[in-house]
Amino acid sequence: MSDASETLVVGKIGAPYGVKGWVKITSYTDVPEGIFDYAPWLLKTEGGLKELKVDQWREHNNGLVAKLDGVDDRDAVDRLKNLEICIQAEQLPELEEGDFYWRDLVGMRVVNLKGYDMGTVRELFETGSNDVMVVKANINDAFGQKERMIPYLLDQVVKQVDRAEKTITVDWEADF
Repeated sequence: MSDASETLVVGKIGAPYGVKGWVKITSYTDVPEGIFDYAPWLLKTEGGLKELKVDQWREHNNGLVAKLDGVDDRDAVDRLKNLEICIQAEQLPELEEGDFYWRDLVGMRVVNLKGYDMGTVRELFETGSNDVMVVKANINDAFGQKERMIPYLLDQVVKQVDRAEKTITVDWEADF
């Protein structure tokens, strides 16, 4: 089985649903049902990654439930409860030129238009209006910043993403 560094978490197994092996699913994909576009799933267990297939799924009370292959009763579901659902990174769809997955941006250096090194992207998160990069500042940041939150707005703030150089150029003042 592949190692965990090549996988992405896309959801989590929840509580049993009924007595015939159905389970509630928490999806982390943009469109919740999108989690079922990926097969097979890899569950993170103490012993490593365990491959699992979905037999059936459906929406139920604003949530998702699924019947997993080989999971036929409530006790079997209980053993899977709270395990993370992963997929191989290669299962993600190819993006168009200029589009990036968040995981591609994490670790990139952020430099403003004046050439100031603002640090590296630690994580991204979504707000109602746009995505935000959390940039961990360098230890000797001239402005005393520990981290910056910079909106990921293409053309307005983010001027260029250079994969080869692992650099994001932004129109953002270093003292903000």
